[in-house]
This record gives sequence, C-alpha cells and structure tokens, in this order.
Amino acid sequence: MAQQSISPSPRTVTEDRHGAVAVLTIDRPHVRNALDGATLHALFEHLTVLGADPSVRAIVLTATGDKAFSAGLDLKALATDGLPELATRPVNLLRDGRFGTPVIAAVNGAAIGGGFELVLACDLRVAAEHAVFALPEVSRGIAASEGGTDLPLQLPLAVALEIGLAGEPLTAQRALQLGLVNRVLPAEQVLPAAVELAERIAGHSPAAVAATKELMYRSLTDGVDERRAANRAATERLLAGPDAAEGAAAFVEKRQPRWADPVVASSIC
Repeated sequence: MAQQSISPSPRTVTEDRHGAVAVLTIDRPHVRNALDGATLHALFEHLTVLGADPSVRAIVLTATGDKAFSAGLDLKALATDGLPELATRPVNLLRDGRFGTPVIAAVNGAAIGGGFELVLACDLRVAAEHAVFALPEVSRGIAASEGGTDLPLQLPLAVALEIGLAGEPLTAQRALQLGLVNRVLPAEQVLPAAVELAERIAGHSPAAVAATKELMYRSLTDGVDERRAANRAATERLLAGPDAAEGAAAFVEKRQPRWADPVVASSIC
C-alpha cells in the first residue's frame, strides 16, 4: 500500500481540556471510528503537540458514540489515500512507553485490529462493559505488527497466540481478568472514570510520574544491571530536584503539594 504525507483533518479528531488533562476523541462514528490516513495524521499531530506541552500532565484517548472505539484501519480510504509514514503513525509514537505523558484509553466500544493496537499502545485502559477486542489481521492475510504481536509482553504466550492466531474477539470482562484493562464500567461511566484517573495522575509530581513510567517500561526489556543503574540514577535525580523536598514538606504541613513547573519528559529510547 502506498505511503504519503496526508494533511490532518480537524473534523476527525477533537480535543478538550480538563485542567491538566487533555481528552482526544476520534470522531468518525459513521464508519465505527475507523482510522483513515487523515485521522491517523491528526492523532499524531495532536499527540505531538500535547506531549511537548508541560501544562498537559495526562491524556485520555477515546472515540465518539458507544459502538466502537475504532474498527481499525479504514481499508477503503487507505486503498486510495495511503498510510502516513511509520514514524508519523500514532501507535508508533505511543507504544513501548516512548511517549513521556501518561495516556489512558477510554474504550467506549469495539476495538478491532488497528483500533486494538492503538488501545494497547496506551498506558492504562478503562473499558465499557460491552467493549470487545480483536486482532482479525490473519483473516486478511496480514499480521498485527504495530503492537498486536507484542501481546506476549502483557499476556501469557498461549493466550496471546490464541488472540492473534484465531482472531476471535475478547470480551471486556475477559480482558479485565487477564489484566489487559484496568477497569470495566457501564458505558456512561467510562470517560468520566478515565478523566478522573488522569486527573489523579496529573496531581502528582510530573518528574516522579515521568521517571516511574520510564522505569516500569524499562523493566520489560532491560537486563538486571541496566534496571538497577537506571533506578539509582532516577532516585538520585529526583532527590536532588525540588519535588522531593516539596512532597515531604506538604506531608508534614498537611497541605497539597505545589510541584515545580513540569518539564517535558524525555524519551526512554
């Protein structure tokens, strides 16, 4: 399939702010929020700007309606319009913890194929009771290579293989049992719960949140010596910074901490 530069379309992705939390909404309900080139590019552009904004401390990613978070790639549109380059696809911006700002998926419905991979690229997931997850790529002669094939990092190998090879949908409750989602709620509670979780994260020290996210992702890939060295370096850096002293003072004085102006976290890669 051809790749080309596609201009972002503000009509396919909307952005709202809740204090230090940004909410991005995929807005293509007429096609079950399928991802065409313009939508992928718009998501990438929004995320890039938000990730560079120190006033944004957490991001919620959701979609319009209650049918689908995303039915995956819009194959009809992509057959003619092409895909953005690999480096400018949102899933590759977010996956593996590369993105400094915590991202929470508010899964309002079915997340299929590329939609499921977008959910997997997020750090935390809140799902509606009726949501389902599936990787049907093998039925189309392709592989779920932008995150789906990384499922063994999050699930037992046999379970991940069944999802990838059989292509059968996974219910929200089963995803919760497997630890693939954090919460399963009635549909109307999903977005408020995701925003509330994001606000809780946003209320903590930005430096400590960024360091914790980086170290946890590194634990999946680094060797023991690398992990220990990274943890020591992060601890020394945080203790030398202003937030550790402020956190202790706020605890003693029984008040809310006043964190230092946040800085944009650097990539772990």
